[in-house]
Amino acid sequence: MLDTPISAALHALDEATGVVIPVYFGPTSDPVTAYTILGSTVQMFVREVNDPQSICLSVDGPGAGVDIAGKVAAQFGVRVIVGERNRGKLGALLHGMQTLFANERLKWFAAVDQDGDHFGNDLLNFVRAAQHIVETSGNQQIMVLGNRASRHRPLGFLRAEQEELCNYLLLDALTYAATISAQPLPLQFLTTTDTLPDFHSGYKFFSRTTAQAIFAQEPPLMQMSETAAFRHACEAVMTVEAYLSGATLAAVNRRTYDEQPISLFASYNRASLAANMILWPCKRLGVPGHFVAQWLANHLPTLLLGTLAPQGQDELLAIRELVLTGYDLDPSTTKPAPFTRPRFV
Repeated sequence: MLDTPISAALHALDEATGVVIPVYFGPTSDPVTAYTILGSTVQMFVREVNDPQSICLSVDGPGAGVDIAGKVAAQFGVRVIVGERNRGKLGALLHGMQTLFANERLKWFAAVDQDGDHFGNDLLNFVRAAQHIVETSGNQQIMVLGNRASRHRPLGFLRAEQEELCNYLLLDALTYAATISAQPLPLQFLTTTDTLPDFHSGYKFFSRTTAQAIFAQEPPLMQMSETAAFRHACEAVMTVEAYLSGATLAAVNRRTYDEQPISLFASYNRASLAANMILWPCKRLGVPGHFVAQWLANHLPTLLLGTLAPQGQDELLAIRELVLTGYDLDPSTTKPAPFTRPRFV
């Protein structure tokens, strides 16, 4: 084999990369559709690694798709584990990653949603990006985001706008934490083509040290519910814990479907989902409530959703109310007011 960077990346992908796919199918899920989606996802990734046992289907509790996961695992030879109870995506990832950590041969770990919207042939570029960071920065701690070229196409207008707001607030919170720590926030590997990182993408890639910093123990709940951290803010938890561990954050552009085949997030209360995606990282990073109130005032008017009056503004105001209430602030009296804009565009 040629001794080239691509050869090293291919070897790392083939021999040293583990993949965890959290699995959950509710009681109303069509078993045929569920099997097709999960099977298609696994089929893409078994082509990328030499040992199918490096892929772990982590079922989020009994009855959450155990039979379907077992059938797919038997077909492709991948590993399957079942959690004691249904906790949410982060719980399944904790269980799956801790299982794969026992394989000391694995140096890289990918977290991949079950929905068929995360393509195995993108994984090589994640490895190459991570190795490039090690070579150029010397940092062995890395998290790579699978950056979607469009969030509106796969998510739809409403969810994409809400997720954009959460991305803005998370970037603000990370910048605040970096400033307080007197250490600048390195963004050179994260925002080359998009100034707003896709923090809430379900496709993430970690070096072993970073994965262990995130998944080897339970994250703090920050006096919030387990649902808030493990279901709603799970992507923010991974990002923040990676940052706090000293990881370099990076992004690799990836493909996505024009419409997601299945999405559990779509079944959640939208305002609560988005509010918890903002509250958990801001609290974890020690951001005061009046900063968060100002950031909401900064970003709410920039979203196109706010031009859909009154429905769009009502959606955003519901998020604001829950966030400020989570900081024990009165939304009716807290300044600055939302949707205060310049006079002219």
